[in-house]
Amino acid sequence: MSRETVINLVLALLLLAIPFAAIQFGNPFYVTLATRMAILGLAAVGLNIALGLGGLVSFGHAAFFGVGGYAAGILASHAFSAQPLDFGILSVPGTTLMPIIWLVALGAGGLLAAGIGVISLRTSGVYFIMITLAFAQMTFYFAISWPAYGGEDGLSIIVRNSFPGVNTMVPLNYFLICYAVLMVALLVSAFIRDSRFGAALQAARQNEVRVASVGIAPFRIRLVAFVISGMITALAGALYADLNRFVSPSMLSWHMSGEFIVLIILGGVGRLYGPVAGAMLYVMFEFLLGGFTERWQLFLGLALLGVVLFARGGMLGLLAGKARHG
Repeated sequence: MSRETVINLVLALLLLAIPFAAIQFGNPFYVTLATRMAILGLAAVGLNIALGLGGLVSFGHAAFFGVGGYAAGILASHAFSAQPLDFGILSVPGTTLMPIIWLVALGAGGLLAAGIGVISLRTSGVYFIMITLAFAQMTFYFAISWPAYGGEDGLSIIVRNSFPGVNTMVPLNYFLICYAVLMVALLVSAFIRDSRFGAALQAARQNEVRVASVGIAPFRIRLVAFVISGMITALAGALYADLNRFVSPSMLSWHMSGEFIVLIILGGVGRLYGPVAGAMLYVMFEFLLGGFTERWQLFLGLALLGVVLFARGGMLGLLAGKARHG
């Protein structure tokens, strides 16, 4: 068993232990912090497939995150108002069932990622970064100008959506749901990384011409990876909306996209548990330093600068070395 695999197991167990320890010591608020770590880690796992494996520096993943959040909010609002969603020739009832909401979020995120990817993946480098940012901002302003679902004020979810056989209003139960989804996403990410598809994706990142010369279309591989990436991030958005019981256009802002990139850089770009490590570090920075100063991002920036200069592999690279098997 490699050192990185051991570290990954420790991170998984540590994240799982935080809410139980919090309840044991009478600090239930930490359960919510652990849930936030799991959800942000899940969103970053999605981006890590595009960024870490495919070398696609997307500054627009907040669009998928927000679309997943709005899928949860809109379906829940129609369920409580008992008014179906009207698509002209088709009316669809709202729902509060998480599995159904997750499927809708995955579908919406995948469709949006396909639409953005078909256009943006024809560019590269800084042009790709800017075009993904442009699409995300278009989605952001669309949400602001959509008064039917709150506009710039956002949309409230009256009661957290339901999961069969589980009381989701209990914070520990909801954490366990988010943690389980995160673990499944990590398995999917590991499967992609170790598959022939993952090998082709990483090869396309390193030498696109050589990959094309052996009959593999880099564009198609990147598009599929981008769609999968968007779907996972959209699923995280649906969970985040349920955590806060509120959806707002801020979920679609470029700040959120930057936050996901920061998480991956802190944890380790391309490493399986890099997004999880980055999310745990980020939330701890926000909570611990945010209580002392409103400018806690200054210290986060210094930490990020230190990682870029002295630990290119992020926290996992610093602890586990160059190996990327986990």
